[in-house]
Amino acid sequence: MIQNFLSSWGVPSTYVPLLAITIKLIVLIVLCIVSNIIAKRIIVEFIKRFAAKTDNKWDDILVQKDVFHNLSHFVPAMLIYFIAPTWFATSETVDTAIHRLANTYMIIVACLVINAILDALLTIYKRYEVSRRKPIKSYIQVIKIIVYFFTGLFVVATLMDRSPWGFLSIFGGLTAVLMLVFKDALLGLVAGVQLSANNMVAVGDWIEMPNYGADGDVIDVTLTTVMVQNWDKTITTIPTYALITDSFKNWKGMSESGGRRIKRSLNIDMNSIRFLDDAMLQKLMTFDYLKEYLEQKVKDVQTHNDTNNVRPEDVLSGRRLTNVGTFRAYMISYLKHHPMIHDKMTFLVRHLAPNANGLPIEIYVFSKDQNWVNYEGIQADIFDHMLAVIGEFDLRVFQNPSGADWQHLARSSSHE
Repeated sequence: MIQNFLSSWGVPSTYVPLLAITIKLIVLIVLCIVSNIIAKRIIVEFIKRFAAKTDNKWDDILVQKDVFHNLSHFVPAMLIYFIAPTWFATSETVDTAIHRLANTYMIIVACLVINAILDALLTIYKRYEVSRRKPIKSYIQVIKIIVYFFTGLFVVATLMDRSPWGFLSIFGGLTAVLMLVFKDALLGLVAGVQLSANNMVAVGDWIEMPNYGADGDVIDVTLTTVMVQNWDKTITTIPTYALITDSFKNWKGMSESGGRRIKRSLNIDMNSIRFLDDAMLQKLMTFDYLKEYLEQKVKDVQTHNDTNNVRPEDVLSGRRLTNVGTFRAYMISYLKHHPMIHDKMTFLVRHLAPNANGLPIEIYVFSKDQNWVNYEGIQADIFDHMLAVIGEFDLRVFQNPSGADWQHLARSSSHE
């Protein structure tokens, strides 16, 4: 019909077939554009409005990830596929070429749809608490790589009108090259499986990895990298397989325990350690945190000395209370009365080995508040108090001489 119409308009017979095919192609392209517009503006918009009215959030995520938008591209492809044999029956070469292009286009659209569905599944999965313990982003990325690989394979095979399985045999011979190209991806996949199976790290965990300068929260776990947001808000990227080959510290156990450890020492000047005299004992008896302890301790010391006939002036043979021991008892009582110290976890106030910096008395307890800012405040308040009251026990904190100390000593020497 088109050829007869062109001939009636006086078009030379040599140009009629080519011009007729051109007109058919133009009409087909216009039909494809119109069908695509109809699919997007009417069908996809209807689906979006329907999804917005439902209580289920899954369909909203499918819309956000453009699953239905990508599906709409099948409409013009199907139109080309079914109309081409009729329109171009007289030209086998054009018909074959259009069929190949249509098939190629549908393969690419299918890849985009699968990619969008995988993105939607990942987003849906992240809405559940299990996603923090068992991230699947690396597995999704592996599936995407496989999808992209087979998409490329089928596209090339379709355009060349060859079997895709024949190309697979060629890729089989290039296994070593593929292993080299996808080395990081393969190592990341193996590491991701190990990390997930052993529950070693998950999004939201606080990890430390000094070799990579990482100290902060895990914000993403992918096929090849683990992203850590450090406390200074910088981002450190760690190869996934490095978490298997290198050591790192995961603070998840602390987070799940309900407490955060306080481990810090006070260094006591050993020259200030002495026995308690009666005046000091009476003074310390007035402290509520020490009264009960001292009353019981005085009775125990007196009973022991009387039983062993120890004379009061014999400080070597009998038992005596010391200012450092009493201070340690005060620290224990103070911490037991502290509302933010965990009473169900390790609670210890101990001496460490004396050294050149004096006698260390270590506090080893757990704070109920795990928040970093609050935890540091609780720890600081405790040691502020200890440093302030230590003078009440006639003890001194050891401190290396500073410039001011040397100046004071020089002035004292000059006055003498």
